[in-house]
Amino acid sequence: MLNRWRWIPNGLTFLRILLVIPFAWMLADDNHQAALVLFFVAAATDGLDGLLARVYGWKSRLGAIADPLADKLLLVVAYLMLSVTGVLPMWLFVLVLGRDLLIVGGGLLFHRLIGPFEVRPSVFGKLNTLVQILAALAVMFWEAGLDLPARPHEVAIWAVAFMALVSGLHYVGSWGIRAARSRVS
Repeated sequence: MLNRWRWIPNGLTFLRILLVIPFAWMLADDNHQAALVLFFVAAATDGLDGLLARVYGWKSRLGAIADPLADKLLLVVAYLMLSVTGVLPMWLFVLVLGRDLLIVGGGLLFHRLIGPFEVRPSVFGKLNTLVQILAALAVMFWEAGLDLPARPHEVAIWAVAFMALVSGLHYVGSWGIRAARSRVS
């Protein structure tokens, strides 16, 4: 009976992907309050799809790939639009995107030259994502005119930049060590 509902987590993931378009539009239009609502709806669908997949065993290969891509898409678009509109510096978007491309490119290169491996986010990768989310939220809250004790932009910029560099270097270092070990054995 429950098996016929297995599509729901993937459906929520694709809804989250579709929400990126109006989210970007709202940020481009400087409608940060609406963008925040869409961001929270996307976050709720992320939590719900993960919960349903775990509780009911509705996990799928598609979901395992699409879910983190949907999360990354939302964050990359947030940083792109906040940079294009001048809220954050463009170099920060380039750093955020560059880190992600380095990880994807490094993973593909490792797979091609060394062999398959299981992709697992590191503690630094998870911390990087958390910092990116909190920084984007703080900046959008401020830009939406919601009450914050201070303008968070400078702290957000440097926290995101620091974590992008640390986590990116960690991935490069750990893959380099794995590659060296596999060449030796």
